[in-house]
Amino acid sequence: MKYREQFERQVVREDVWIPTRDGETRLHARIWRPADAEADPVPALLEYLPYRKSDWTAPRDAQRHPWYAGHGYASVRVDIRGHGDSEGTPGDEYDAQELADGVDVVNWLAAQPWSTGKVGMFGISWGGFNSLQIAALAPEPLKAVVTVCSTDDRYDNDVHYTGGAVLGIDMLAWAGTMLAFASRPPDPANVGTDRWLPMWRERLDALEPFLHTWLDHQQRDAYWKHGSVCEDYTAIDAAVLAVGGWHDPYRDTVFRLVEHLPADRVRGLLGPWSHQYPDRGLPPGPAIGFLQETLRWWDQHLKDRDTGVMREPLLRAWINDPVPPATSYDVMPGRWVGDDNWPSPRVTWSDRALAPGGRTPVLVRSPLHTGVDAGRFFPFGNAGDLPPDQREEDGRSVCFDSEPLADRVEILGRPRVRLRLDSATARAHVIVRLCDVAPDGSSTLVTRGVLNLLSRHGRDRVVEWTPGTYEDVEVELTGNGYAFPPGHRIRVAVSDVYWPWVWPHGERGELRIVPADSAVLLPVRAGGEEPPIAFQEPEQAPPLPVSHDGPADVRPARLVTHDVAAGEWTLEVDPDYGGSRTYPDGLRYEESARETYRIRAGDPLSASAVSQWRIRLRRGDDHDAEIMARTELRATAADFVMDSRIEARANGETVVKRSWHHTSARTSG
Repeated sequence: MKYREQFERQVVREDVWIPTRDGETRLHARIWRPADAEADPVPALLEYLPYRKSDWTAPRDAQRHPWYAGHGYASVRVDIRGHGDSEGTPGDEYDAQELADGVDVVNWLAAQPWSTGKVGMFGISWGGFNSLQIAALAPEPLKAVVTVCSTDDRYDNDVHYTGGAVLGIDMLAWAGTMLAFASRPPDPANVGTDRWLPMWRERLDALEPFLHTWLDHQQRDAYWKHGSVCEDYTAIDAAVLAVGGWHDPYRDTVFRLVEHLPADRVRGLLGPWSHQYPDRGLPPGPAIGFLQETLRWWDQHLKDRDTGVMREPLLRAWINDPVPPATSYDVMPGRWVGDDNWPSPRVTWSDRALAPGGRTPVLVRSPLHTGVDAGRFFPFGNAGDLPPDQREEDGRSVCFDSEPLADRVEILGRPRVRLRLDSATARAHVIVRLCDVAPDGSSTLVTRGVLNLLSRHGRDRVVEWTPGTYEDVEVELTGNGYAFPPGHRIRVAVSDVYWPWVWPHGERGELRIVPADSAVLLPVRAGGEEPPIAFQEPEQAPPLPVSHDGPADVRPARLVTHDVAAGEWTLEVDPDYGGSRTYPDGLRYEESARETYRIRAGDPLSASAVSQWRIRLRRGDDHDAEIMARTELRATAADFVMDSRIEARANGETVVKRSWHHTSARTSG
């Protein structure tokens, strides 16, 4: 990593309040811009998040916002209403108020004396989501977007549902995380020592756990269509650079954006990365000079300079070379390829029967703990994030292996698996994993897909299965770029449970598959000459001098235990978002979290998930705020049952203590 301290233009930083259209609520912003911008105006770049610029994202912000400012931009970091130092109360994720406020911020930035009137938006995850969503509202000054690890489909490609199935591991975990995050107070140093406590009380009194709303909407309805730009790609006028990683759950959005947006306004970039900006150097690499690459995008679309970025291939993608299974890779081997169209004429579909001649139905009835080796839904670059060797998972599934490959087979895109099957119950799931099996038997997970059979005819409806009848269903797997080498086998592993990724249906079922009438469809990319694709080495502004503590109690990142007598399996997860640290202004931020998932053999109604958080913020002797949050999800045959609670303390005294109990009928989950 190269840290750059000298720039073409001197950078100044200022904190400001930005008004919103209601005339009562102001958003707190931090602006890095050239010192001479009022004499020589610059475009503005906006990153708009609930994650607190004063502490949680401050180290990351220091890496990029001053860098952009030194290259002739006003780079702006704004806290969403009710979060961080902004006024108001927190709402649901990506709600209409958040997006309307975002439009107000874009228009305000365009009207400043230091602004040329052109605005770009960028962000990863939440900030990538709302960049696309605000672009779909088409505020006139917004000309370009860089969206990283984000989605165009809030229902079927987010933390709530996958393939119409409830995402047990992140539905609960992210709801619990956001309950804790939304409970954090504003910083007295920014809002005033007399205001922070009343503002905090107002926030805490307005809280409602996201989990209630998410499970009240188990099909793709108007709630999920809001903010899903896939509903109308034509609404986006801004130029979009879409970025994703093969170890991030949102990677398929890049494929859809380059397919559906006009080619003169979109480019896609898919690397080997986890849920991180591609310049941070977190596993798996290689990292790239991402800030330089985005600068080309901004200069092209906000400064009308021909940087050559629009002459790059429509989609630049990393093809992973085969690797032994591991829970972390410092650097993935592979190479960059480029396609000028998507779908690409270089990609053809290889249709391979699972077992030619296999007319006898095969029984699929997986143990309920199948899925404990799935890895983290959101890999962040931590040591235990990625799936380990899949041999144990394969043993809990029904596997169909190819013959050893005679030649290298490269795929790029979304594999599909077509299954001729029958379900013994009206409600069931089917989960498919695609693995690379080496001659020594080790099994590396390449990609996977989930289908709730209730949603096989559309995510907006529930159609129960009629046991005793066979149907053809298709499971679409998440995309990947991967090379299977000669001598290896391609494995299709099928299970009917995948805990805790997928919340099990209430009754124990089984599937029967006809292998001869079932097939895997692989998007095989032809070899040949590739366009030259290269990136500069990572470069950032100097890091923020933050001191990090080791954990008070060293715990495994992911711990699987089996109580043999009780038949209970437990997965304990430390999400490890950064731990405890101290900032240059004296703020001490302490963070501890634990997720626990349990299930007993043979009893799908024993499934339970718990998220627990403790956050403490203190500075000196007069500011000490502490938050404890707990969220639990379980289910009966008829309902999902949710219990949540928070306790907030200021200087040792309880400010607010709240609890919630909520049930949602199991319409499809």
